[in-house]
Amino acid sequence: MLDRRAFLTSAAAAGAATAFPAGAEPDTEALPALAKAFDSFFAEGLRQHPESATQLGFDKGPDADLRGKLSDVGDAGRAADRALTARQLQRLALFDRNKLNATDRLDYDVVKYTRESTAAVQSFDFGGGGYGPSPYVVSQQTGVYQAVPDFLDTKHPVETSADADAYLSRLTAFAQQLDDQTARMKHDAGVGVSPPDFLLDTSLTQMTALLVPAERALVVSSLAKRAAAKGLGDRYGRDAATIYTSKVLPALKRQADEMAALRRTAKHDAGVWQFPHGDEFYAVALHGTTTTSYTPQQIHDIGLAQAKEISARLDGLLRAQGFTKGSVGERMAALYREASQLYPNTDAGKAQEIAYCNKRLDDIRPKLPTVFSRMPNYKFEVRRVPAATEAGAASAFSQSPPLDGSRPGLVYFNLHDSAEWPKFCLSTTVFHEGLPGHQFEGGLALGNAHLPLIRKTSGFSGYGEGWALYAEQLADEIGMYDDDPLGRLGYLKFQLFRANRCVVDTGLHHLKWSREKAIQYFVDQDGEAPGFATREVERYCANPGQACSYKLGHTVFTGIRAKAKAAMGARFDLKAFHDTVLNCGRVPLDILQKVGDEWIAGRVA
Repeated sequence: MLDRRAFLTSAAAAGAATAFPAGAEPDTEALPALAKAFDSFFAEGLRQHPESATQLGFDKGPDADLRGKLSDVGDAGRAADRALTARQLQRLALFDRNKLNATDRLDYDVVKYTRESTAAVQSFDFGGGGYGPSPYVVSQQTGVYQAVPDFLDTKHPVETSADADAYLSRLTAFAQQLDDQTARMKHDAGVGVSPPDFLLDTSLTQMTALLVPAERALVVSSLAKRAAAKGLGDRYGRDAATIYTSKVLPALKRQADEMAALRRTAKHDAGVWQFPHGDEFYAVALHGTTTTSYTPQQIHDIGLAQAKEISARLDGLLRAQGFTKGSVGERMAALYREASQLYPNTDAGKAQEIAYCNKRLDDIRPKLPTVFSRMPNYKFEVRRVPAATEAGAASAFSQSPPLDGSRPGLVYFNLHDSAEWPKFCLSTTVFHEGLPGHQFEGGLALGNAHLPLIRKTSGFSGYGEGWALYAEQLADEIGMYDDDPLGRLGYLKFQLFRANRCVVDTGLHHLKWSREKAIQYFVDQDGEAPGFATREVERYCANPGQACSYKLGHTVFTGIRAKAKAAMGARFDLKAFHDTVLNCGRVPLDILQKVGDEWIAGRVA
């Protein structure tokens, strides 16, 4: 089981260098029983989901056996997940919240919130997970068929023969996972829940790309190359090929056949409203991902109002750059076609694009100490989404480093078509996904010695995406676009995009918009490239609600800051504000608002 002390003296040693600033120390009279419960919850989660142990660097020592295992995604595993959530909620109920100190009370509230949100999702006997709760266990963005090959290639270490043996064990388990999820696809279709035709089309495209002989399979070549590089010989490559050919490939074909069968009778309706309990599922997904209590209609209206405000600002800046004809969306579309902003749609051009993104990370690093008192002790870099999963992958996303820093934090760009990522759009996305966005906030959480492990390694979309969108704004405020006016247009364009996400997501799942209407809305309002807009809309179809978390979270962060500035006047300190909203760790937005209000009250009392 997990040795917490060993962790604190190794992986979290960086925490000593990133401790709370003077005057911001948490209460010292912590409750040992609560800390023990949190550590137990964390360890139980690793045993249930071994991939997390590898991702975080905990598949070592007493938990070394986890390196050769994958999660049970079948009926038994789902039942075990539900039972674990229920037991942990029961154990939390044994503590008297009113007797906890302020620090423990915050930790308690956050952990309880996660378990209650998880229980709400688990109450539905269908679906899976991606960027949040998904009604579909397998889609273009959910399912082990795409997740496990990437995990084995980029996360599973191959340094020793034991690592290579564990890889083979996981490769065998991958075949079982595929069959378990195929069975769940059949089950879900039986209760009236299966992906629409367009999601199945994209999923089948991705699946077909994986149906290749062993000599072309990533899960084989990855082990073969890395084992050979470590002097382990070619036996592991041969064994991986045997497992792949005899077990994995047949399971992939069975899942592809089930996809094809579902496609023959699939509907075209995009929203979850069409399913039994679809409205209830959407409400749970919205609450779980935004961590607010807004109704779908309220979120729709918030999106419309903020989009109107941002569009007005964009209009003025576009005119200043000579773009005067047509709507804001039409002028942004014209900017997308500017030859000076386009990289060649070739591997060489895409390599140039990634190099530019990494340079923007380098450019902003020296500016961060001017607005932050703490810096993460982790490395970060930008990479391209693997070509095999470009068709259905998100346009850009981030993966955190392991706790021990043995791998860098990664920012991925989907360069399926370089025209969808013109130069003026890159910087703000680097700042969102990298620094001072996800990788910055996540790195501080991982290195925060005052947070229990369970809080270091969990998060909330409303908080995380809200911070990342605020980070885009902060990058503008510290001068990253002073010599790049088109980059500032890109920043505001993506602010508009996030506001319109609230409109489109609720349009699809609450107002019964079609896929085509949602795509056209993005093209008309933002000037989005049709391919980009299509992938985004299809992402919302597979992961309802999560797209709304960005702008709602941003609104909470900026709202707390504005309230603090109004209350404190000249005494307002931007670094202190950042300390307040970051030192508390990742929290639901409803809790973040309370943290902010208490900080302001303490400063003006």
